[in-house]
Amino acid sequence: MAADGTWSIGELAARAGTTVKTVRFYSEQGLLPEAARSIGGHRRYWPEALGRLATIRSLRALDLPVAEVRRVLERDELDGPLEDAVARQLGQVGEQLAALRWREAALRLLHECGPAERAERLRLVGAVTAPPSTDVIARFWRRWLPARMPRAAVALVLERTVPQIPADPTPEQVLAFARLHAMTRGECEGGDRGQPAAHRSGRGFRPAVLYAGLDEAYALAAPAVRAGRAPGGGDALDCFVAAYAAAGGGARDTAAFRRGLGPVLAADPRIDRYWDLVAEIAGPGEVTPGAAHAWLVAALAVPLG
Repeated sequence: MAADGTWSIGELAARAGTTVKTVRFYSEQGLLPEAARSIGGHRRYWPEALGRLATIRSLRALDLPVAEVRRVLERDELDGPLEDAVARQLGQVGEQLAALRWREAALRLLHECGPAERAERLRLVGAVTAPPSTDVIARFWRRWLPARMPRAAVALVLERTVPQIPADPTPEQVLAFARLHAMTRGECEGGDRGQPAAHRSGRGFRPAVLYAGLDEAYALAAPAVRAGRAPGGGDALDCFVAAYAAAGGGARDTAAFRRGLGPVLAADPRIDRYWDLVAEIAGPGEVTPGAAHAWLVAALAVPLG
């Protein structure tokens, strides 16, 4: 220690249990202020630098980037900036773990399949990022929905139809998602799949009313679908029919309306493959909107008791 109470860079490094190179790096990054320079131009530090250096090293041990460390140190109180930095780092680590879990499941999928399947599965899985994005699937639905749907209504449909990525996927879920990604990407890149009759309705059709009503009907039907009950009448079917009646201009739910609605819905283009894959991704016990819709359409054909 010099007469003025300062330490050399070597003394500070020795007391901190680190190297001169490390102390110099943090000084050059502006994280560790110098007290002064010696006549020979060497860095000198106040003893308080030891505590600051310990804080810097602790933050770096958490893998916080230098820029994050600087933001934390620029404030006199650590709690707020440190909490923000830790939250951001947690988010990044979570993304990295999700990517690793996805890659592990994808590798297991390729490792455990036979040679005849490996090339196709490699092509499917290789087209999906890790962790995967659902953007392609969302574009598929935006393209498929009626034009000029209100933003809130579109958001509701996307929330219900775009599958959540499993936090810890199985190889089978990875394969199902890869197939779903390939299917929806093909539709977005020029597929010409027909639209349901409701989407082709003329003036006065209110798609937001339809999809809000369908969402409620699917929720009501889900317990029956999950329990394996046969399609039939009840609140779910009443809500389902009411959604189509209200969306089409306020028609009344009559026996004649139901007789006409059934064949129209039965003739609609089906995307059963989509919902089968979504069910595989979601796992056992989940009832997809597609499964609920099919149950309700079948219920329309059941004669009134």
